[in-house]
Amino acid sequence: MTRHDLDALRRVVSDACRVLAGRGLADGILGHISLRIDGRTLLVRCRGARERGLLYTEPDDIRLVDLDGAAAVPGELDGWDVPNELPLHTEVLRARPDVACVVHAHPPAVVAADLAGLAIRPVVGAFDIPGTRLAARGVPVYPRGVLVRDRRLAAEMTAALGDRDAVVLRGHGLTCTGASVPEAVLRAVSVDTIARISLDVVKSGGTLIDLPETDMRELPDLGGSFHHDTAWRHELARLG
Repeated sequence: MTRHDLDALRRVVSDACRVLAGRGLADGILGHISLRIDGRTLLVRCRGARERGLLYTEPDDIRLVDLDGAAAVPGELDGWDVPNELPLHTEVLRARPDVACVVHAHPPAVVAADLAGLAIRPVVGAFDIPGTRLAARGVPVYPRGVLVRDRRLAAEMTAALGDRDAVVLRGHGLTCTGASVPEAVLRAVSVDTIARISLDVVKSGGTLIDLPETDMRELPDLGGSFHHDTAWRHELARLG
């Protein structure tokens, strides 16, 4: 991979961090995104001396490290610190060859819904087709409100995730996966949206009911160019 290619991917990850913050899923300085480069290295958002939070992420904040958190090339981490929860990313990447991107965020609605006993369920339909399918597959819960800062805890979280697209971390946040950066981030947005809707329904005195199987079968696949490419351009445009 050329330096130009790597710099372009740094931009993709930094834009994605800003999307998370712009959507309110990673307020302040907490949260990070990683992208697999090859079997031993990944790009990940790190904290530098000018740290201002995810909304202000720049490509230079995205550093190339190995699976143990060491600089992948000399000087790569000079002035930057890897996330405390880097093992959260690397353990998923070790266990899931189908995953290229890992998103870790702290959406308040997702945390609140889980603490209220509300699972992420397919309660919507055409409102968000990819989100409905994600919810129908199941979004498990890692039941420990800990900082996932070592491989032991990360292995627990990864086991809870299993082969699913996302896992809720009780009292903590959310981890989403994807075959690309946009896919992982858009999945996080969908989980957050369903959590918000679920909370609103319950607060209004309503009852959450899963979409009937007959309706699930009617939901079309509108294709990646619509669900991912167009949706991602929208997310980037929202940043202004």
